[in-house]
Amino acid sequence: MNKKYYPYVLIAPSVLFLLLFFVYPFLEVFVQAFTSSDGQVGFSNFENIFTDYNFLPSLKNTLLLALVVVPVQLCMAIGMSLMISKMKKGRDTVLYILTIPLGVSDLAAGIIWLAILDQNGFLNSFLFSIGIIDQPESWLNYQNPIIIFAAVVVAEIWRATAILLVILVSGIGLIPKEYYEAAEIFGANSWVRLWKVTLPLLRPSLQTALILRTLLAFEVFAVVMLLGGSNMPVLMGETFNWAFNYQDTGAASAYAVVILALSIVFTLFYLRVLRVPKGARI
Repeated sequence: MNKKYYPYVLIAPSVLFLLLFFVYPFLEVFVQAFTSSDGQVGFSNFENIFTDYNFLPSLKNTLLLALVVVPVQLCMAIGMSLMISKMKKGRDTVLYILTIPLGVSDLAAGIIWLAILDQNGFLNSFLFSIGIIDQPESWLNYQNPIIIFAAVVVAEIWRATAILLVILVSGIGLIPKEYYEAAEIFGANSWVRLWKVTLPLLRPSLQTALILRTLLAFEVFAVVMLLGGSNMPVLMGETFNWAFNYQDTGAASAYAVVILALSIVFTLFYLRVLRVPKGARI
């Protein structure tokens, strides 16, 4: 075999895998979204989900969750990455400890926080033992939507902040020290160096981190189902309901297309706002 074909032979298994398990299912979902139960092509599936009483609440909860969780995680990840980058000893150990939640699945994270916040969970046991409450409180019920939302936010922040942290730590490590030395020569303090050196040169990493985390926020499911259930509908939860509970794959595919559209809009927004000017790359 001619050597010029070796690269194509080596990547062929990966390309075949992507075509079989990603491209084909994506096209199938897209076709089902625009095909009604009687085989007609149109927007009937979208009309069904748009008129469903859970669509607007699920859309609102999903967007609100992303708008609250992602900025908080970004600020925390920037602070932790700056702290780690300045450490002389124990850097790897601290980074390892902070990234432990990466090994916890969505379902496991939901179970952990359910065990903490359930009526018979650790939080009630602790508050009762120190005399703050007289009897176990039911935190996660329909009468406490704010507490349910806050619980999901805390669980997501605990579980997924490490994703941004790893990306930003790597990005900060790629910034040449000469930039900071030059800034110090001109009298820039730590705050100025952060805004004028670190964050501008960190834009490629910020793009990647924000896009990835926002896409995952739109796909949140297990944590919400365990902590909120039907009291906090989200887009991915409604996709699951239509696919398995209502046995309507067309409507479920329409929900998937809506999530895809939101993902594309936010991705383009991040690429626009955090675009790297020419000549500014490291």
